[in-house]
Amino acid sequence: MANDAVFRSSLVWLAVVIVVVGLCTQSLKKMMLTYVVGVLGIAGLLLPDWAYFDRDFSRWTSPVSFEERASEIAQRSGLITRFKKYPLRLVAYATVYGFALYKWWVFISS
Repeated sequence: MANDAVFRSSLVWLAVVIVVVGLCTQSLKKMMLTYVVGVLGIAGLLLPDWAYFDRDFSRWTSPVSFEERASEIAQRSGLITRFKKYPLRLVAYATVYGFALYKWWVFISS
């Protein structure tokens, strides 16, 4: 991961959410579920090799070449440019994280 500050701040915000859930629900089980969902969410958004996934879908079966890696590093200037809009990725993230957040909310609410 190129930017450790984003990772650290995400973990700090996750800790804040866990404390709020713990204070509101008084449940260690719900705090642990919040931790697991949060860590999986952070890992799914911040840790993948974006140079690998930012290529065309048909090229995911081949490794990233040195030239592709070098051009991706040269073009990267910040967090916003790192996330390109791809419909397939958007649908996959919306489905997986939407379902996870729904299940987490149902569990927290009960």
